[in-house]
Amino acid sequence: MAVPAQLHSIIFSFILLLLSLFDTSLSQPQTPSPAPAPPPPSDSCNGIFLSYNYTGGHAIPPTDPTNQAYRFESTLTVLNNGRHELKSWRAFVGFQHQELLVSASNAVLADGSSFPAEVGTGTVLAGFPISDLKSAVETAGDRAQMEVRVGLVGTQFGVGAPDVPMPLNISLVNDGYSCLNATNQGNNVMHVCCIQDDLNSDSNNGVNDEFLARQEGDLVIMYDVIRAYSDNYWAQVSISIHNPLGRLDKWQLSFDWMREEFIYAMRGAYPYVVDTTDCIFGRQGQHYKEMDFSQVLNCERRPTIVDLPPTRANDSIRGRIPFCCRNGTILPPLMDPSKSVSSFNMQVYKMPPDLNRTELVPPQNWKIKGTMNPGYECGSPIRVSPSQFPDPSGLPSATASIASWQVVCNITQSKQAVPRCCVSYSAFFNDSAIPCNTCACGCNSNPSQTCSATEPALLLRPDALLIPFENRTAEALSWADIKRLSVPNPLPCGDNCGVSINWHLLSDHKDGWTARITLFNWGDSSFEDWFAAVQLDKAVPGFEEVYTFNGSKLLGSNNTLFMQGRPGLNYLLAETDGAKPKKDPRVPGTQQSVISFKKKSTPGIEVAAGDGFPTKVLFNGEECVLPARLPSKAPMVSGRSCVFGFLTLALLLLMQ
Repeated sequence: MAVPAQLHSIIFSFILLLLSLFDTSLSQPQTPSPAPAPPPPSDSCNGIFLSYNYTGGHAIPPTDPTNQAYRFESTLTVLNNGRHELKSWRAFVGFQHQELLVSASNAVLADGSSFPAEVGTGTVLAGFPISDLKSAVETAGDRAQMEVRVGLVGTQFGVGAPDVPMPLNISLVNDGYSCLNATNQGNNVMHVCCIQDDLNSDSNNGVNDEFLARQEGDLVIMYDVIRAYSDNYWAQVSISIHNPLGRLDKWQLSFDWMREEFIYAMRGAYPYVVDTTDCIFGRQGQHYKEMDFSQVLNCERRPTIVDLPPTRANDSIRGRIPFCCRNGTILPPLMDPSKSVSSFNMQVYKMPPDLNRTELVPPQNWKIKGTMNPGYECGSPIRVSPSQFPDPSGLPSATASIASWQVVCNITQSKQAVPRCCVSYSAFFNDSAIPCNTCACGCNSNPSQTCSATEPALLLRPDALLIPFENRTAEALSWADIKRLSVPNPLPCGDNCGVSINWHLLSDHKDGWTARITLFNWGDSSFEDWFAAVQLDKAVPGFEEVYTFNGSKLLGSNNTLFMQGRPGLNYLLAETDGAKPKKDPRVPGTQQSVISFKKKSTPGIEVAAGDGFPTKVLFNGEECVLPARLPSKAPMVSGRSCVFGFLTLALLLLMQ
């Protein structure tokens, strides 16, 4: 059939149009394709990549133009781009704006603090519940197993929009890694790459090992699961002192349950408060409907545990645990290795979804303290190889725990800690004793007008050191009058210390010298198995003998003497009433000894000029506050007065 002429014309016109369009496209320049986006910074890191991303914030009440508070939200990301698994990751965030961290998802504070926490000088975060990050090699690049994101929420001060409250720096603090300088990306992102120091070494970070190596510290807590069931388990908790000057008296141990666990039963220790309220009115009571909660010991999210007295050591229900029931006393191993450990068992009930015998989660945020002891800062629990215990039946074999975690604690001097011990000085060449500093162990925040918290303590006749501060006023004023010393108005406040130590330089001659140390207990409780340590920077190599105490050079130290009471004299008794309570002042418990030194091993020592006085003194591990000055070789009232004062002090001590 013939094609109509009009159709031929339409087809011809359409072809011409296509040809013109094709020609136009050839003649016009081609628009280049957009350049591919640069790879993320993490791609260039063959180690552990950390990033901090500030995501937002806003002002919060109250309004304060001089120091406004702001909410901040940010995300810390830790990504393992290395070859080996990163165990128990820990990251430092250098906060610098008076931050108060309110919450952190997937992490806890490594120093054991609970939220909210002041972190304005920086803090270390530790992974929880995900503490280990696998490598791409062992997961075929599964980022979910290689990475953790920590959501941070808190309060910062003084940095409002458009400024961004970024940290000073971020870094990985795991042993065996070195971090490059942190890099800022824009004004709200910071990142850094941390490389393993020796890629061929397996000694760092537990590389290629199932568990991390056990760490050393001043005090170590072991959390060993010894029996496990679907809904509960038994844990053995052991506390051991490793520092030769560490100690605990009446220890109190606290921690946070993270999965709604509660303590059903205990042996060898007891909760400070028996409280089941949170269980009865909480999810625990709804889940364990048939449980008799009158038998439960504690349901607090943060329980405090205390030791039992020795009378419960053989109790068939609460005792019969090795190393338990010593009233919370743990001695340094130098004094008695068998008393350097404390232990207890507890039965812990779990909550859904952890009702499986293999779902075992240790408590976090551990804290431990004593009555007059050094402060300890504890890290996060790290998974270690199962502990082994001697077979209880006496067979020559060992029983391994099901799972073990180690918490390492080290002695720290908190800025907020109030001292509880102080030192006074006296010497044979000066008839005045320098008492403990004013408010050495703290004063009322608003002291009354009857005493001054800033005036230095008044010099005393040595025998007045035996008198409680509240009864010293007449003696101090009389001595000031004799010595023609100025007296401030109001008079200085007392030292407020429960224990004071007098260091008296007794003699100094050509071949040697002697000192006398006197311990005073002004408290209501006696100290059993006490010890004292004295640091003398130049004198210890010449140490000869301690005459009344057991004393020796501290092992591994060339400047510290360690002293403890001999058997039968190992009590520093509490303060008692005077002979006539209505008239006489109370009398402190005391212990005293003379210490002798030779000069042959310490040539050039200047005893009277300062080398004969301690630069550090500890009592039961607690560091004591030293006087602000040393005795001077000022003219004395008379030799007879000086001798009388020191003899009176010595005789009064001997008469107790």
